[in-house]
Amino acid sequence: MNIALIGYGYWGPNLLRNFSSVNGCTAHTLCDARPERLTLAQKIYPTLNVTTNIDDVIANKNIDAVVIATPVFSHYPIAKKALLAGKHVLIEKPMTSSVKEAEELIEIADKHNRVLMVDHTFLYTSAVEKMKSLIEAGDIGNLKYLDSTRINLGLFQPDVNVLWDLAPHDVSICDYLIADKPVSVQATGISHTNNGIENIAYLTLNYQSNFIAHFNCSWTSPVKLRQMLVGGDKKMISYNDMEASEKIKIYETGYEIKSEEDKTKILVDYRTGNIFIPKLETNEALKGMANDFVQALINNTKPRCDAQLGLRVVKVLEASQESIKNNGKEVKIK
Repeated sequence: MNIALIGYGYWGPNLLRNFSSVNGCTAHTLCDARPERLTLAQKIYPTLNVTTNIDDVIANKNIDAVVIATPVFSHYPIAKKALLAGKHVLIEKPMTSSVKEAEELIEIADKHNRVLMVDHTFLYTSAVEKMKSLIEAGDIGNLKYLDSTRINLGLFQPDVNVLWDLAPHDVSICDYLIADKPVSVQATGISHTNNGIENIAYLTLNYQSNFIAHFNCSWTSPVKLRQMLVGGDKKMISYNDMEASEKIKIYETGYEIKSEEDKTKILVDYRTGNIFIPKLETNEALKGMANDFVQALINNTKPRCDAQLGLRVVKVLEASQESIKNNGKEVKIK
């Protein structure tokens, strides 16, 4: 499989490095509008074909798949061109800037029998895989909540707000871990710039069950936090991505409601037990993602981060944007 990468900015070098080492594919062509970026890449990969023109990639019959690592607003038009040309497509998160665009890309991919995948890299980390296995094994019990914090003194994006920038990571993890899907969202946020783009935002996902998920995202924090809590009625999980080795901790901690007959005197039995720190495999998540994409092309299998997952994330983001603009109004996810 010959793969072309479009976009060699912040994430592009990581993608190129991993696709260059995955079995079953060749990093064939790199496309970027900036010649100096192409020159830099060719110093590392001397045999790499380069071009500043996207149409060169689309028209090249030797290229089987396209990886798109460009700004969000450009995902849809580039992916549409590639799919219509019969190429498989991998898009950086978020998949598109609207639900309508995502649905159209899925329709085109299905019509042309092409793989359409979104790079939600965190789903390939050993920490998230461990949480998934614990939940599926029933070790955590019935899930009650997920609480996520992803904050730092980060780069203010000129085209999307902080939720579109940071929340896709944790919304995709939530989607992967939780079998139930949210029915509505509520979000609030604020912009401290003159462009109306929120740099701090809070998002809540509501479910038909008694499960709830909450996300705190900010570009204006003095500290960088990447933390997630997942609570069940048996155990609770703490996931701290900033930890070098002990990213996952499992707490044998919980509570049980003993009596609710008198609403003013609810009896709660608290349980505190051991803390278990599982050993995690050392692997590069991005290489796992790249390998999943290539294997989907070769074996015609469904990738972990398929287009439907990408669509569900965009649905949450689009609904959250509507909620923010309406002062936190609950918005149904269609």
